Amino acid sequence: MTSDVLPSWSDCPARTAIIDFVSKVTNKGGPDYVPPSERIATFDNDGTLWCEQPMQVQLFFLLERVKHLAEKYPDIKDRQPFKAFLAHDMATLHSLGKRALMELAFATHAGMTEDDFEKIARAWLETATHPKFQRLFKHCTYQPQIELLDYLREHDFKIFIVSGGGIDFIRAFAEEAYGIPRECVVGSSAKLHFEMQSGQAVLMKVAELNSFDDRDVKPQNIGLHIGRRPILAFGNSDGDLAMLRYVKTGPGARLALLLHHDDGVRETAYGPEFKLSPLMEALERAAEYGITVVSMRNDWRAVFGDA
Repeated sequence: MTSDVLPSWSDCPARTAIIDFVSKVTNKGGPDYVPPSERIATFDNDGTLWCEQPMQVQLFFLLERVKHLAEKYPDIKDRQPFKAFLAHDMATLHSLGKRALMELAFATHAGMTEDDFEKIARAWLETATHPKFQRLFKHCTYQPQIELLDYLREHDFKIFIVSGGGIDFIRAFAEEAYGIPRECVVGSSAKLHFEMQSGQAVLMKVAELNSFDDRDVKPQNIGLHIGRRPILAFGNSDGDLAMLRYVKTGPGARLALLLHHDDGVRETAYGPEFKLSPLMEALERAAEYGITVVSMRNDWRAVFGDA
C-alpha cells in the first residue's frame, strides 16, 4: 500500500514523483527498468539529510578545535578567522565562504592520523548539542529523508553521500545516522601523507586541501569515486545544482530533488541569504531543469524524528 510508504511525507507531488519513479525503474520488463547494479542515488548531506543552520555541523566541531588550539597558542585569539569563531561572529564567518572555512578546518586537523581524527570526531558527536533544537547534532537528521533512504534500499538502490563537508567527518557518523557505509561517502578532503610510526603504517592528515566537493566538482568526484551516473539525486542548494543536472541529463528515467527550507517554525527558513550554501538558481530554474522541488513546510509532516 502506497499509504504506508514514506509516512512522514505529505500526500504531495514530490512524494508521488518518488514513488512513481521507483516503481518505473524496478518494474522488470517495463520500458524504464534499471538493473540493481545501476540504481545509484546520491544525496548531499548538510541541509539535505540533516540541519545546517546556523552553520554546518562540522563548523561547530571546528569551533571546538579552535578553542583547543587557543588554549595551546593564546595569540591566535586575536587573529581572524579564529577571533570570529571564538566570538561566534556569524556575519564574519559567513563572509569567509564555505571553502575558506573548510580549508581552516583541515588546517586545525593536521598533524594527526585518520584514526585519531575519527576518535575525536566520534567523541564530540556523542555530546555536542544543537544550540536551537537542544538535541544532539547526530539526532538533527530529517525523518522524511531517513524514510526515503530506507525506501530506496528496499528497492535495491545503492546510496552515496556526495557532500561539500569533510569526508572524514561524515564517515564518523554516516553509518549510525543513515545506514550509509563509510566507503559510500564522497566529500571534501585534505591531503594525506603515508608514514611508518613505530612499525605501524598510518595516514597523516596534512594542512592542505585536496578536493573541495562543491558545485562542478561534485559530478567530477562522482565520476572518479562512484564510476556510474546516478539515476536519483537530492540536494538543497546551488552547490548541488551541477550534481542534479548531471543526473537529469543521463538516459532513461531520472529524478532530481531539491529541498527548499521554507519552514521557519519547525526548522529554519532560508535561501539566497545563507552565504555558506545559497539557494538561488536551482530554485528559480527548477522547472526548466526538470528538478522536483520539495517544500519542507508543505511536503513533510515531520522534520526530526525521535531523539
